[in-house]
Amino acid sequence: MTAAAAQVDRAYAECVRIARHYENFPIGSFLLPRRLRRDLAAVYAFARGGDDLADEGDPAGRLAALAAYEERLIACVADPAAVVGDPVFLALGHTIAKHDLGIEPFRDLITAFRRDAAGETRTMPTFADLVEYCRCSANPVGRIVLGLFGYRDPERQARSDEICTALQLTNCWQDVAGDLERDRVYLPQEDLDRFAGSRDALSSGRLTPGFAALMAFEVERARSWFARGLGLAALVHGRLRREVRLFAHGGLAVLARIEAAGYDVFTQRPTLRRADLLRLVLREVWAA
Repeated sequence: MTAAAAQVDRAYAECVRIARHYENFPIGSFLLPRRLRRDLAAVYAFARGGDDLADEGDPAGRLAALAAYEERLIACVADPAAVVGDPVFLALGHTIAKHDLGIEPFRDLITAFRRDAAGETRTMPTFADLVEYCRCSANPVGRIVLGLFGYRDPERQARSDEICTALQLTNCWQDVAGDLERDRVYLPQEDLDRFAGSRDALSSGRLTPGFAALMAFEVERARSWFARGLGLAALVHGRLRREVRLFAHGGLAVLARIEAAGYDVFTQRPTLRRADLLRLVLREVWAA
């Protein structure tokens, strides 16, 4: 093995280490082909790094850091060797070149990170604004994964967008309390106005009947996006089909937890236990 190849291997190993630091990655990668796991780890490490830049450190320096992050992205697409000192971008550059991925989904993710860093997500005036945020913050990941499997057609991309938007919506409803601590409210302002007492719940951190009604509405809204997006499973094959179903059913299970808690997302974050995740994995493996 040449010194350059060894350096690329070490870069991918660092991306895998970063990805494994987060508990959801091993479950998500388990059903994917081994040949793609390093590539997915590189994508994950890139997204994780950008998300951290948007959330951490001096707020005044976050946008500058993200600008530099985008410059490294552009450089790694032009020539991975140009970012040899940065393992994440070295691995990502090789993944993009190997699978002929476009740069736009990665730049869309950075756009979402910029919106977070600039405080644009402190409020979402309308549901359409939230969907547009999902277009940059979530949908690119699905399109990148489709690209890794060689799918680039509009129909599959549209179904993937619906799944990814549904997952992002679910995460927003799941993390209402945590987002409030970061001065972010992803619940559309038009919906808060529609359900009386929901703003009081946000300001006090306590459930009100109006807020419960609001969350019931938002949970059903997310379910409808999952229902449309699950059509993607019939359009892909092999392990990716199981992965699509696993993530969609995982998101639906979180929505069911929110519902079972009476829509109280303030006192305890609705999550899936490891046993729940294992049951989902076994169900998809058994179905195959």
